[in-house]
Amino acid sequence: MEKQKAVRRKLSRQARQEERTAYLCLIPAFIGLIVLTYVPLVAVFIISFFEWKGIASPHFNGIANYVRLFTTDPYFKDSIQVTVIFSVLAVLGSLVYSLIVALLLNRDIPARGFFRAVFYLPYVLPAAAVYIGWSWLYETNFGLFNYILGLFGIDNIMFLSDSSYVVPSLAVIAVWLSGNLIVIFLAGLQNVPRVYHEAAEIDGANAWQRFVHVTVPCMTPIIFYNLLMSLITNMQVVTPALALTSGGPGNSSMFITYLMYRYAFKSNQIGYACAISFVFFVLIAIFTAILFSTSKRWVYYEGSDAA
Repeated sequence: MEKQKAVRRKLSRQARQEERTAYLCLIPAFIGLIVLTYVPLVAVFIISFFEWKGIASPHFNGIANYVRLFTTDPYFKDSIQVTVIFSVLAVLGSLVYSLIVALLLNRDIPARGFFRAVFYLPYVLPAAAVYIGWSWLYETNFGLFNYILGLFGIDNIMFLSDSSYVVPSLAVIAVWLSGNLIVIFLAGLQNVPRVYHEAAEIDGANAWQRFVHVTVPCMTPIIFYNLLMSLITNMQVVTPALALTSGGPGNSSMFITYLMYRYAFKSNQIGYACAISFVFFVLIAIFTAILFSTSKRWVYYEGSDAA
């Protein structure tokens, strides 16, 4: 009996020591989170109440930046509309494209590893090089896409110079860059229990029925994760405007992040840019909260009905 108590005390001490070690290992992560995320966020919120050019001393002006943002700014409303439209197109396109490619790459095909690397490669390419390359494809007079359209007798399309086409054209690039989603979908597909498919086959389900009633429900946590990450990433898009369009034509590609860049680094209106940044943070938080609240209806986990 005494030996058993001694063993229990020893195990309890080891468990407490391991717990303390785990907390100590988490300290750098918490420090990084506070210093790199929460402190800058609070600083941006505070600066948004000041008029500051970045060189002279800041001047407190209350909520004047926010009043200007929602009343007289000629770009803000357009930038929200453009950002939301781009995000919807890019997110939905990326999810559909990535899932289809992942389903194909999950099959037993020749050189499967090579094709997986090919589809993942765009995600790790330098962003500026990617957009410059696509600008050649979109070129109005000599671009590959317009050459192909010309073979079918279709007039040239100004993909990046027409306000009707610029956002969908940039969304296509975002879809092509979604190699990370393909890898995550592949991992999820390989973890779908084979026994479920076998049971569905015994019941007479065809391939489409197995996909809808077996694969998709098992994949909903992965779909939710990719949807969330893709939404946050595409709402913060800025590289297309910097590399290709400069917010044009007109304001048709004036993304919110590019608007912040213009005010902060071209007009030196840092306080006003911080106000835009904080409003943008709240906007992303609202979309994220909506996504989490609706996920309870359609995200399923093994062993439970829904999230």
